[in-house]
Amino acid sequence: MGLLNEIIGAVVAEEALVKVDPDAGLIKKGLAMIAGAEGEKMIENKIDEATAQPTDGTQPTDGSQT
Repeated sequence: MGLLNEIIGAVVAEEALVKVDPDAGLIKKGLAMIAGAEGEKMIENKIDEATAQPTDGTQPTDGSQT
């Protein structure tokens, strides 16, 4: 779901910019879309790290029981 999430992040960021600055130009909108896509990738990576199960037989460090 990486590409779809990146597109959604870009569109949401661009829409948020338009709400804040209705007269935003093409460069600002483009930068907002890039930031939204990159931010979504970072969030997705953090979620994947948090939900990943350890493969070396050790207990998770977050205190949860498996």
